[in-house]
Amino acid sequence: MQVMPDHLGREAQGAATDHVARIIAAWRRERPDLDPGPQGIIGRIHRIAATLTEELVATYGRYGLGEGEFDVLATLRRAGEPFEHRPSELAQHTMVTSGAMTKRIDRLEAAGLVTRRVSATDGRARVVALTGAGRELIDRAFTEHIANEHRLLASLSPADRTELERILAAWLVAMESAGD
Repeated sequence: MQVMPDHLGREAQGAATDHVARIIAAWRRERPDLDPGPQGIIGRIHRIAATLTEELVATYGRYGLGEGEFDVLATLRRAGEPFEHRPSELAQHTMVTSGAMTKRIDRLEAAGLVTRRVSATDGRARVVALTGAGRELIDRAFTEHIANEHRLLASLSPADRTELERILAAWLVAMESAGD
């Protein structure tokens, strides 16, 4: 039988009222030979991520955007003047396939939020650029998005936010490096 590390025991007792704590307690009862401690972190991150996605998508929806369309418009906007990228660059920045990117661009172009044109620097390449309407929309949507993110983090102290960001950044770097 594995012994549960002491810090996990204290942590689980302090968080005994949440859904994940109840799952961990059940596994400890049913499988005392295993340490379900990682579920305390991974299970909570998974549940938080699902809730965050719902909250974020609701904001995008108020602007007639899905998560993918918001991502494309935000990527173009943060590129700076002239607010454009090649479709392959957009796919790379948003981590989707070129086929998925084409569908997103098609929808945004049909809505008048982006245009496609031949690159000024390479006549064989195409670029996708924000239209005036696209820039105005993403500026409004992003303003509300940031306010929403502040609201979603409001229950954490500034020190907790800083520490959580540090921990998550280190973990993400380690996970992304492992894939190389």
